[in-house]
Amino acid sequence: MAQPRIGQTVVVDVPATTANIGPGFDCLGAALDLNNRFTMRRIEGDGERFELIIEGQEGSHLRGGAENLVYRAAQRVWKAAGEGPFALEARVRLAVPPARGLGSSATAIVAGLVGANALVGEPLSREKLLELAIDIEGHPDNVVPSLLGGLCMTAKAASQRWRVVRCEWMHSVKAVVAIPAIRLSTSEARRAMPKTVPVGDAVVNLGALTLLLQGLRTGNGDLIADGMHDRLHEPYRWRLIKGGQEVRQAALEAGAWSCSISGAGPSILALCPEEKGPSISQAMVRAWESVGIASRAPLLNLQTTGSHWQPRDAG
Repeated sequence: MAQPRIGQTVVVDVPATTANIGPGFDCLGAALDLNNRFTMRRIEGDGERFELIIEGQEGSHLRGGAENLVYRAAQRVWKAAGEGPFALEARVRLAVPPARGLGSSATAIVAGLVGANALVGEPLSREKLLELAIDIEGHPDNVVPSLLGGLCMTAKAASQRWRVVRCEWMHSVKAVVAIPAIRLSTSEARRAMPKTVPVGDAVVNLGALTLLLQGLRTGNGDLIADGMHDRLHEPYRWRLIKGGQEVRQAALEAGAWSCSISGAGPSILALCPEEKGPSISQAMVRAWESVGIASRAPLLNLQTTGSHWQPRDAG
């Protein structure tokens, strides 16, 4: 294992994620076929230098420096591998907008881990990268599918190990994600939640999660509709999303099986059959327009391959 030469470059593609998916609070997440691309290059300078270049209309507020999530993740890799830090540049083609409930911070963490590991010859296993990603993010529901792809259920077992179960998602189930121009920070969304919840609400969520996973596995819209209900976080978060309930209702009236907040919001996830996707997308965009908020609502598939990297010739 040796430090890369100046100019050595890797390209890392990292998918967006939708987390919670109704009742799966902090444990269920799915990767979607909307990617951020990070081109990471060793540059001249000391181990505290990190340059960030954003390509795209979003993310102009993001900054480089040693506290950036990409570089913090990279530092964790090098420390675990016994490698000294070095200066790094990341050029990001941003398709996953920040603070929208689509795992933007998870893409930064995963890109930093995967890219930094690749630049020094991949000394860390994917299992170790997964452990580091969860530790940095603090919860697994975005970083796990972002790294591994697919629909993932993650839990800390009695042994204190993180256990990941790849769940099935029938190809006929499509996702419409309505992404508004407004932002909502995860910290603000978490502050809106109570410290404790009634036992009855927890029991309802357990049952709903069982129905949802079976619906996603089989493509049964009735099970998805009954399963994608939550009493742990959504009742406290809808009020933070201007026009959110109107967008949800518009999606259901247009033929969606179910609709929930994507992650911490404000994006809204609708699950549906493919033929209903375009009309649901239009209905959700129009509903947000009615309250003065611009949005877009792409029809997306499950992304099953997770994050991956490839070398790029510096010349």
